[in-house]
Amino acid sequence: MEYFRDLPLSPEVMKGIEELGFSDLFPIQAQAIIPLLEGKDVIGQAKTGTGKTAAFAIPMIERLDPRIQHVQGLVLEPTRELALQVAEHISRLNKYAPFKVLPIYGGESIQKQIRALERGVHIVVGTPGRMIDHLKRGTLNLASAKIVVLDEADRMLDMGFIEDIEYILSKVPRKRQTSLFSATIDQSVMNVCNRYMKKPEKILVSKDEIALTQIDQYYMVVNPKSKFRILCDILDENHIERAIIFCRTRIGTSRLADNLRERGYDARPLHAGFTQAQREFVLNSFRNRKLKLLIATDVAARGLDIQEITHIINYDIPLDALVYFHRIGRTARVGRKGTAITLVGYGELSEFDRIKSLTKTTIEELE
Repeated sequence: MEYFRDLPLSPEVMKGIEELGFSDLFPIQAQAIIPLLEGKDVIGQAKTGTGKTAAFAIPMIERLDPRIQHVQGLVLEPTRELALQVAEHISRLNKYAPFKVLPIYGGESIQKQIRALERGVHIVVGTPGRMIDHLKRGTLNLASAKIVVLDEADRMLDMGFIEDIEYILSKVPRKRQTSLFSATIDQSVMNVCNRYMKKPEKILVSKDEIALTQIDQYYMVVNPKSKFRILCDILDENHIERAIIFCRTRIGTSRLADNLRERGYDARPLHAGFTQAQREFVLNSFRNRKLKLLIATDVAARGLDIQEITHIINYDIPLDALVYFHRIGRTARVGRKGTAITLVGYGELSEFDRIKSLTKTTIEELE
């Protein structure tokens, strides 16, 4: 699908879209709107500015019932600026449809928001803190909510909103549609998806965030018993100077770093069990080239932006396909080439096929 007119949308919604001057679909819209219209849960990897607000707002407007004068659609945003911006965007798309949209956020009179909620609102776009404030006062009731969007999920988790998100979701009926959009999809984002979503469709469109064309991707099918020996061979044969090696667990990360150091490699672990001071020490050593190999879990690698990492090695295949792209995006920064090598155990081929199905780039097999 290339154009909005190709989508099965109502005349009212189409009129709002045309008035905004939209005709061509962005990739996230082309891939997310149909599954959302069908009521499916969706995980979308897309940055701000890729058209994702319309991707979740249009299906929401189409699926709500104007006769029910209660909150049916809920959008969570990390900041008041985003809440305002997204609410405004939904209102414009919704210009010819009979729904009321309300942004709720801190730093503005709560009384004004309470009066608007009493008059009846269909869609609420808000920050977690102020939303909880309304829930606890009894001024916001989510018993009729049937569509929930977690927008900018990575930023909400970075800002420490996980408990707030859990509290808000506990007030929404279980029978609902949930979608999540995030610029980066790492294991902590996937943990939220796994807890609150039912068989979600996964959509990867952040091709600019992940310069896949600049990354040479390889994989090797290995006997799990030979994995460590094969890793050492890869490090030696490729004369690897700076690499991040990803493991699945904290214990696995520490164990692999110890084993590599015993073999004479310059390696240190990094995982969520580290204090902030320990984390900074290891990262600064790696950043300043005093350390060659960083052995990390997904959570530890969140937001890492270190230049000139030549190799990413997936010692353990990630638990989720989208996390693979988050990992390998740590290399090939600023127009440089990078190499990603994944060790795939005999029993992990079907998981690896899921990764391959999400990308149009080739992942070559190494003997």
